[in-house]
This record gives sequence, C-alpha cells and structure tokens, in this order.
Amino acid sequence: MKNFKIIAIVLLFVFILLGFFMFDDAQEQQVKKPLVSVSTFSLYDITKHIAEDSVELVNMLPFGVDPHSFELTPKTMTKIEKSALIFYSGAGLEPWVESISFKKVPIDMSHYVKLRELDSDEFEFHKHHDAQCAHNKLDPHYWLDFKNMQKMAVVITKELITILPQNREIYKHNRDAYLKMLEELDARYKKELATCKLRNIIVNHNSLGYLGHRYHFHAESLSGLSPEAEPTSSDIKRILQEIKKDGVSTIFYESFINDKVMQSISKDTHVKADVIQPLGNITADEARTGATYESLMLENLEKLSKAMICR
Repeated sequence: MKNFKIIAIVLLFVFILLGFFMFDDAQEQQVKKPLVSVSTFSLYDITKHIAEDSVELVNMLPFGVDPHSFELTPKTMTKIEKSALIFYSGAGLEPWVESISFKKVPIDMSHYVKLRELDSDEFEFHKHHDAQCAHNKLDPHYWLDFKNMQKMAVVITKELITILPQNREIYKHNRDAYLKMLEELDARYKKELATCKLRNIIVNHNSLGYLGHRYHFHAESLSGLSPEAEPTSSDIKRILQEIKKDGVSTIFYESFINDKVMQSISKDTHVKADVIQPLGNITADEARTGATYESLMLENLEKLSKAMICR
C-alpha cells in the first residue's frame, strides 16, 4: 500500500510537470510573432509604423549597408524563408533578389506605384555611366514621392491584415495616421520650395528625380543612377561649370559613397559639401538615434531649402 502511494505521488508530479511544460510551450507559440521581411528603409518605416510590435521585422538590407552593392547573409536568408510576408522595392533596385528562390512569393512594390521614366537626356547619360543597367529606363527611387509612399502604405496594411486579421482596426488606424503624416510632408515641401532663388542642385548621383519632378527643381548629377559609377574628367568639368554658372553654394553626396571627388570639387570651388539622404537605407548612426522617414525627409527639406535659397 505504501509503494502504491509513492507511485501515485510520483505519477501526479510527472503529470504536473508535463502540464507545466505543455502550458509553457503553448504560451510561447501564442506570443511568437510572424516574420515580415523588407528590402529598403522606406518599406521598413511603413511596416514598423503600421504593424508596431505585432510582427518581427527582418531587414534584408541591414542598416549601414549600401543598397546598391549588397549580398544576403545565410542567417538573413533563413529568416526570409520563414517570413509570412516579403516586401521588396523592385524596379531594378535589388538585382540580387532575382537570384533567390523564395518559398513565399515576395511582393514587388514597384507594381503598386507610379514610376518615373527617365527623359531622353537622362537615359543617354545613364547608359553612358551605367552600362550594366543601360536597359532600365525607370528611376527606382520612387519612395521619394510622398504619393507613392501612400500607395505603399495602403498595400502593406492590406497584406498585414491578411496574416493578422485580429489587428485590422489597429493597422487601419496606424495607416491613416501615416497617410496624414505624408500629406503634411508634401504640404511642407510645396510651401518651402515654392519660391527658391535657385532651381538647380548638384548631387553625386541621380537619386532625387522624384523630388525634383514634384517640386520643380533640377538635380544635376555627377554620375547616373548608380552611385558606384566612376565620373569622367568631362563629368567633373561639367559640374564645375554648373557651380560657377548657377552660383551654387552647396553640393550633395550620400553617406554610402566614396566622397573623395565631391570633397575635391568642394575644395576647388569653395562651396559646402553636405550629405543628402535618398533613403535607400540609413546609416548605423541614424538607426541608433531612431531616425524615421519623416525625420530624415524633414532634414533633407532643410538642406534643400538652404541650398536653393528658399528663405
């Protein structure tokens, strides 16, 4: 009888332990967040603001890495394969995406926006500098048009609701707030860039076409759509002439490029060289300080406004 009681107590203890572990495992499964992979900072910013902490965001392109020259790591690839949603920019920006066999069909966001086609002069210039991409007549930097960002926010919200329908109202509320923020950005750009003394700026590569088209200024670039393209001596001479002709006081370059040529031009012409953020990705420092699409676009506006003498 004594042995029976001992066996019964042991069995009871085992059942309690099993129940505890099963409950703990069920809790872990319940709180586990779906993975959502994104390829650019603009997609990250939209998804983060709409989904908040309801998903685990995976940056295909880590902060601080040049989006034009990047290869996926095996660790990131494993997370992408487990993702419930995969968003990428398309329009030729991420050629590395085409070589990947995704288990989940990725969503090409360029199919949902209005793309800007290069004019004849831009295309010829682009072909001259970017031979490997000479067939592409589309400007891939479409997230610099606030209307395109709005379209992307609507699509991303819809896709998030498909995987987490219980969060429908939260996502729709956050989407509406994000759309309002973009409307306000558009209004500020229109107002502050409406009466500038200069309508030209100098940039290292042709990344601000959407902004220039929407707010009526021209961005003269040292190279084509790719920041990796090597400028020729005639390119440098052309930029020097533009600076002298227009009375330019500031020239712009990006964080991820070798700024040696732009700094040399700055020194030779006694004009300021400053960083402009086209938001293909952000730097590690910008990530640490919590930079957002809104904050960086406001910084860009401040710099453009001063360079074009708008105040």
